[in-house]
Amino acid sequence: MMCRRATWPYTPRRKRAIACAMNQHARIAQQKVRIGHTACPHDCPSTCALDVELLDERTIGRVHGAKDNSYTAGVICAKVARYAERVHHPDRLLKPLVRSGAKGDGVWKEASWDAALDLVAERFIAAEQRLGSETVWPYYYAGTMGLVQRDGIDRLRHAKKYSGFFGTICTNLAWTGWIAGAGRLSGADPRELAKSDCVVIWGTNAVVTQVNVMTHAVRARKERGARIVVIDIYDNATMKQADLGLVLRPGTDAALACAAMHILFRDGLADRAYLAKYTDDPAGLEAHLVSKTPEWAASITGLTVDEIETFARLVGTTKRTFFRLGYGFARQRNGSAAMHAALSLVAVAGSWQHEGGGAFHSNSGILKFDGSLVQGTRLIDPGIRHLDQSRIGPVLVNDPGALNGGPPVTAMLIQNTNPANVCPEQRLVVQGFKRDDLFVCVHEQFMTDTAKLADVVLPATMFLEHDDIYKGGGNQHVTLGPKLIDPPEGPRTNHYVIEELAKRLGVSHLPGFGMTERDHIEHMLKRKGLGSFDAFREVRWADLQPDFETSHFLNGFGHPDGKYRFKPDWTGTPGPNRPPKSIGVQGDVARLPAFPDHVDLIELPDAEHPYRLATSPARSFLNSSFSETPSGRKREGRPELLLHPDDAGQLGLAEGDRVEVGNRRGEVVLHARLFDGVKRGVVIAEGIWPNSAHERGEGINVLTGADAGAPYGGAAFHDNRVWVRRAG
Repeated sequence: MMCRRATWPYTPRRKRAIACAMNQHARIAQQKVRIGHTACPHDCPSTCALDVELLDERTIGRVHGAKDNSYTAGVICAKVARYAERVHHPDRLLKPLVRSGAKGDGVWKEASWDAALDLVAERFIAAEQRLGSETVWPYYYAGTMGLVQRDGIDRLRHAKKYSGFFGTICTNLAWTGWIAGAGRLSGADPRELAKSDCVVIWGTNAVVTQVNVMTHAVRARKERGARIVVIDIYDNATMKQADLGLVLRPGTDAALACAAMHILFRDGLADRAYLAKYTDDPAGLEAHLVSKTPEWAASITGLTVDEIETFARLVGTTKRTFFRLGYGFARQRNGSAAMHAALSLVAVAGSWQHEGGGAFHSNSGILKFDGSLVQGTRLIDPGIRHLDQSRIGPVLVNDPGALNGGPPVTAMLIQNTNPANVCPEQRLVVQGFKRDDLFVCVHEQFMTDTAKLADVVLPATMFLEHDDIYKGGGNQHVTLGPKLIDPPEGPRTNHYVIEELAKRLGVSHLPGFGMTERDHIEHMLKRKGLGSFDAFREVRWADLQPDFETSHFLNGFGHPDGKYRFKPDWTGTPGPNRPPKSIGVQGDVARLPAFPDHVDLIELPDAEHPYRLATSPARSFLNSSFSETPSGRKREGRPELLLHPDDAGQLGLAEGDRVEVGNRRGEVVLHARLFDGVKRGVVIAEGIWPNSAHERGEGINVLTGADAGAPYGGAAFHDNRVWVRRAG
């Protein structure tokens, strides 16, 4: 059977079908319904515990936050509350499809699961016979954060000695800066936000991306009169909740942190007893900061001297100040230095000593599981080259530096991600996917931009339709996600695809294969001391937050001497983000500062590109997920460029005008939205819209760079110099 599939735009028939289904769910939900318990699987630090209305064996109603989970506290984002829109969407992929025309032309032939998997295995074997095992690159990310359905692809990778995967796109720059100072990736209990007298939300639009942060921060304001400070690059939804909002220029966070530390030392607000006991060189830091005055920082950040002084006095005189440091630090090329500087401010203030004080970024360092079976870590060959996830564009166009001494990539299996839409240097990514000598199998829920360029597309289940287990980097819980409903006829789990390919590729006899999802979950639970699958299903989650002294580093920081490091070892820092030998350190490491400092490792504006572009998250989308739901599209409207009214006036642009944004990587057309919540010279494009939502069929990541940030890589999505002009 020949067919053409498209998911954009929505036809009136599809809209009516979704509305009818949702109305039916609403009517049924008024009756008494069963409640199922699970966790949100999406790429968000909150990993919310969920209560799901189960209308029948295949149908859900509304989704609610679990009230009895101390972090979720009954609150979830609107997009997950309406998850029935995704699960019961009429455009879900339901049949395996094999390309039957030119790449990307939308002509497909339906196939059986066996035939499709046979074809994938045949093409992988043929590629390996031509160029060796490293020519195959399994590629994945965080479309699901489940430890079985996400990480099982690595078991196949290691068993077959396929190219390694260095996951850099989201975390590396921020994690490196944190670990450089603190020595391990953990922090104060995030629930302590509610016990704070001052909450600093820095580099995260929490209302949009981590709603539970706001739950606890607002509780502190209501119960304790806490002040909320928000630091970001534009006046977003979170800043509108702030008592003090600081809008600074992108990539200048370290300058603010250094000036604040300067003021604390200058005004006698630095906690010298704490510094002497817990830090490596407070005297050297104080001497270094003498020149980092508020005036110096104001010229860099665009803030006023008064704003900087007010912020510093507030955090210096409020002992219970909790710094919630977000992933915005990972979106600038100087993000590692910026994160380290912001974290150093916490040490100078001595905030770690107090409940409701200190800092938090991620608890990923405390939530480790045994991956020997699910990921096949016992099968790792250290001689296999790794490829940088963020540099998929250069990899697929055969850039020798990106290939790290190995053969070109000629076969891929892609799960849980949409690189043709979400990865930097989109033109290179798409160009690579269109190569005739590249075979791509995409396992997906919808016909994404990446699936449209594949040779084989396999339909995937959603999180309610399979068993998994989740760990919350943004909190301290491990939460079970058991299967709650049956999938429609057709979609299969990630685990099924990995197991079936292993059989066809001759590795199903190796450790970790031949196990069910529940087998893997039970193995990990027992190795963690959390009991059996059935026992854990009764308790639903486990709270793994360490004790107060450990969480606040009062027993010492994670470095061998137990000290916080103001003088970081940028290329010797251990941690989960450290690159393998085949990649090594990256970026302009020599310019990383010896002490906390602002460094211009960013795309500074120039005469040709006078504006700086950030591609910030939209409230209704999560990366490229949820962009297919009608409620999300209705709320977001269309791809727009937020720019200051004075800049618009200088360019002769009015509200709603078509505007072209470009740089050496390409150009994209959006619509102008005049917005005085940014500094002049800064423009914002919210959300990752599908490429086809843009006039020319290319999305915003045409403009973002794939060059690796120092020292361990990472994609700087908010760090782009561009020109802006009226579209022709």
